[in-house]
Amino acid sequence: MAKRRNFTDQFKAKVALEALRGDKTVQEIAAKHQLHPNQVSTWKRQAVDGMADVFSGGRQSGPTEAEVKELHAKIGRLAVENDFLSEGLKR
Repeated sequence: MAKRRNFTDQFKAKVALEALRGDKTVQEIAAKHQLHPNQVSTWKRQAVDGMADVFSGGRQSGPTEAEVKELHAKIGRLAVENDFLSEGLKR
């Protein structure tokens, strides 16, 4: 079985930027770097999706409202479990 190749972030960025330029087709870029065309397309899509993060000024977006509600529910469940178990230890 062939060993899985790992690529550096710099290499991925270089290939994605080359694909974004549009000078060459995805197939030409893939052949040049000995990659599968699907991999080049995936890196290109990831680069486009992550483009907004570049201009966010280093700010991380906080948790979503759904995540906060889920965490509050989990805290509530754990508090009830702790109360129940502490009552059982008192007996």
